[in-house]
Amino acid sequence: MLVKTDQYRQSSPAGDQQVICRNATVEDVEPLYQMIEEYAQQGIMLPRSRQALTRQIDQFVIAEIGGTFVGCGSLFRLGNDLVEVRSIGLREEGKGKGVGTMILEKLVEEARRQRIPKIMALTYATDFFLKNGFAVVEKEIFPEKVWTDCVNCKKQHACDEIAVLKRLD
Repeated sequence: MLVKTDQYRQSSPAGDQQVICRNATVEDVEPLYQMIEEYAQQGIMLPRSRQALTRQIDQFVIAEIGGTFVGCGSLFRLGNDLVEVRSIGLREEGKGKGVGTMILEKLVEEARRQRIPKIMALTYATDFFLKNGFAVVEKEIFPEKVWTDCVNCKKQHACDEIAVLKRLD
Protein backbone atom coordinates (compact mmCIF):
# COMPACT_ATOMS: atom_id res chain seq x y z
CA MET A 1 0.00 0.00 0.00
CA LEU A 2 1.28 3.44 -0.86
CA VAL A 3 1.05 6.17 1.73
CA LYS A 4 -1.56 8.83 0.94
CA THR A 5 0.33 11.97 1.89
CA ASP A 6 1.62 15.02 0.07
CA GLN A 7 5.18 13.76 0.47
CA TYR A 8 4.37 11.27 -2.28
CA ARG A 9 3.35 14.03 -4.66
CA GLN A 10 6.37 14.95 -6.72
CA SER A 11 6.87 17.47 -9.52
CA SER A 12 9.46 17.52 -12.26
CA PRO A 13 9.82 19.69 -15.36
CA ALA A 14 8.89 18.21 -18.75
CA GLY A 15 9.68 20.88 -21.27
CA ASP A 16 7.58 23.85 -20.26
CA GLN A 17 5.07 21.79 -18.25
CA GLN A 18 5.28 20.16 -14.83
CA VAL A 19 5.03 16.42 -14.34
CA ILE A 20 3.09 15.46 -11.24
CA CYS A 21 3.62 11.96 -9.87
CA ARG A 22 1.05 11.07 -7.22
CA ASN A 23 -0.76 8.18 -5.61
CA ALA A 24 -3.71 6.94 -7.64
CA THR A 25 -7.31 7.41 -6.51
CA VAL A 26 -10.52 5.65 -7.50
CA GLU A 27 -11.10 8.45 -10.05
CA ASP A 28 -8.02 7.12 -11.91
CA VAL A 29 -9.42 3.62 -12.49
CA GLU A 30 -10.75 4.33 -15.99
CA PRO A 31 -7.56 5.86 -17.45
CA LEU A 32 -5.55 3.11 -15.74
CA TYR A 33 -7.82 0.47 -17.23
CA GLN A 34 -7.60 2.00 -20.73
CA MET A 35 -3.79 2.20 -20.66
CA ILE A 36 -3.27 -1.30 -19.25
CA GLU A 37 -5.79 -2.71 -21.73
CA GLU A 38 -3.88 -1.13 -24.66
CA TYR A 39 -0.63 -2.68 -23.44
CA ALA A 40 -2.37 -6.02 -22.75
CA GLN A 41 -3.72 -6.15 -26.32
CA GLN A 42 -0.11 -5.79 -27.52
CA GLY A 43 0.93 -8.66 -25.21
CA ILE A 44 3.13 -6.33 -23.13
CA MET A 45 1.15 -6.37 -19.84
CA LEU A 46 -1.27 -8.71 -18.16
CA PRO A 47 -4.83 -7.40 -18.41
CA ARG A 48 -6.51 -6.08 -15.27
CA SER A 49 -10.24 -5.64 -14.80
CA ARG A 50 -11.73 -2.40 -13.57
CA GLN A 51 -12.80 -4.25 -10.42
CA ALA A 52 -9.24 -5.47 -9.77
CA LEU A 53 -7.86 -1.98 -10.36
CA THR A 54 -10.40 -0.54 -7.92
CA ARG A 55 -9.37 -3.09 -5.26
CA GLN A 56 -5.65 -2.47 -5.92
CA ILE A 57 -5.78 1.30 -6.46
CA ASP A 58 -3.58 1.96 -3.42
CA GLN A 59 -0.72 0.11 -5.18
CA PHE A 60 -0.61 2.56 -8.12
CA VAL A 61 1.08 5.85 -8.82
CA ILE A 62 -0.04 8.15 -11.62
CA ALA A 63 1.93 10.65 -13.67
CA GLU A 64 0.23 13.71 -15.14
CA ILE A 65 1.45 16.50 -17.38
CA GLY A 66 -0.71 19.60 -17.28
CA GLY A 67 -3.40 17.65 -15.42
CA THR A 68 -3.56 14.96 -18.13
CA PHE A 69 -2.89 11.30 -17.31
CA VAL A 70 0.33 10.22 -19.08
CA GLY A 71 1.59 7.21 -17.13
CA CYS A 72 1.31 4.77 -14.30
CA GLY A 73 3.05 2.06 -12.34
CA SER A 74 2.36 -0.13 -9.36
CA LEU A 75 4.11 -1.98 -6.59
CA PHE A 76 2.88 -5.43 -5.60
CA ARG A 77 4.12 -7.26 -2.53
CA LEU A 78 5.21 -10.83 -3.27
CA GLY A 79 6.70 -11.65 0.14
CA ASN A 80 8.34 -10.20 3.24
CA ASP A 81 11.48 -9.24 1.34
CA LEU A 82 10.26 -8.84 -2.24
CA VAL A 83 8.00 -6.50 -4.21
CA GLU A 84 7.28 -6.39 -7.91
CA VAL A 85 7.13 -3.31 -10.09
CA ARG A 86 4.10 -3.80 -12.34
CA SER A 87 2.11 -2.03 -14.97
CA ILE A 88 4.60 0.73 -15.80
CA GLY A 89 3.19 2.37 -18.88
CA LEU A 90 3.32 5.69 -20.65
CA ARG A 91 1.22 7.48 -23.22
CA GLU A 92 3.14 9.00 -26.15
CA GLU A 93 3.08 12.48 -24.63
CA GLY A 94 4.90 11.12 -21.54
CA LYS A 95 7.71 9.37 -23.38
CA GLY A 96 11.24 10.77 -23.52
CA LYS A 97 10.70 13.19 -20.63
CA GLY A 98 11.87 11.10 -17.68
CA VAL A 99 8.32 10.28 -16.62
CA GLY A 100 8.92 6.52 -16.52
CA THR A 101 11.98 7.02 -14.33
CA MET A 102 10.00 9.35 -12.09
CA ILE A 103 7.30 6.69 -11.64
CA LEU A 104 9.90 4.01 -10.94
CA GLU A 105 11.71 6.22 -8.41
CA LYS A 106 8.41 6.74 -6.60
CA LEU A 107 7.88 2.98 -6.39
CA VAL A 108 11.46 2.35 -5.22
CA GLU A 109 11.02 5.06 -2.58
CA GLU A 110 7.91 3.26 -1.32
CA ALA A 111 9.72 -0.10 -1.15
CA ARG A 112 12.46 1.58 0.89
CA ARG A 113 9.87 3.15 3.18
CA GLN A 114 8.41 -0.33 3.76
CA ARG A 115 11.95 -1.72 4.33
CA ILE A 116 11.59 -4.27 1.54
CA PRO A 117 15.10 -5.13 0.34
CA LYS A 118 14.38 -6.49 -3.15
CA ILE A 119 12.40 -5.13 -6.10
CA MET A 120 11.85 -7.23 -9.21
CA ALA A 121 10.08 -6.88 -12.53
CA LEU A 122 9.41 -9.00 -15.59
CA THR A 123 9.85 -6.78 -18.59
CA TYR A 124 10.55 -6.29 -22.28
CA ALA A 125 12.06 -2.86 -21.48
CA THR A 126 15.32 -4.20 -20.05
CA ASP A 127 17.35 -1.10 -20.96
CA PHE A 128 14.98 1.13 -18.96
CA PHE A 129 15.45 -0.97 -15.83
CA LEU A 130 19.22 -1.32 -16.31
CA LYS A 131 19.48 2.47 -16.61
CA ASN A 132 17.65 2.70 -13.29
CA GLY A 133 19.94 0.40 -11.31
CA PHE A 134 18.37 -3.01 -11.88
CA ALA A 135 20.30 -6.10 -13.02
CA VAL A 136 19.14 -8.95 -15.24
CA VAL A 137 18.58 -12.19 -13.29
CA GLU A 138 17.06 -15.62 -13.88
CA LYS A 139 13.29 -15.45 -13.41
CA GLU A 140 13.32 -18.86 -11.73
CA ILE A 141 14.66 -17.21 -8.55
CA PHE A 142 11.18 -15.71 -8.02
CA PRO A 143 8.85 -18.59 -7.11
CA GLU A 144 6.61 -16.01 -5.42
CA LYS A 145 5.90 -14.45 -8.83
CA VAL A 146 5.38 -17.79 -10.51
CA TRP A 147 2.73 -18.86 -8.01
CA THR A 148 1.02 -15.47 -7.94
CA ASP A 149 0.67 -14.53 -11.62
CA CYS A 150 2.54 -16.85 -13.94
CA VAL A 151 0.26 -19.81 -13.22
CA ASN A 152 -2.59 -17.85 -14.87
CA CYS A 153 -0.63 -16.41 -17.79
CA LYS A 154 -1.08 -17.72 -21.32
CA LYS A 155 2.69 -17.35 -21.83
CA GLN A 156 3.46 -19.50 -18.78
CA HIS A 157 5.33 -22.21 -20.69
CA ALA A 158 6.94 -19.87 -23.22
CA CYS A 159 7.61 -16.69 -21.27
CA ASP A 160 9.82 -14.28 -23.17
CA GLU A 161 9.98 -11.55 -20.54
CA ILE A 162 13.28 -10.70 -18.87
CA ALA A 163 13.58 -10.70 -15.07
CA VAL A 164 15.31 -7.74 -13.43
CA LEU A 165 16.16 -7.14 -9.78
CA LYS A 166 17.28 -4.21 -7.67
CA ARG A 167 18.57 -4.74 -4.14
CA LEU A 168 17.94 -1.94 -1.68
CA ASP A 169 19.92 -3.37 1.25
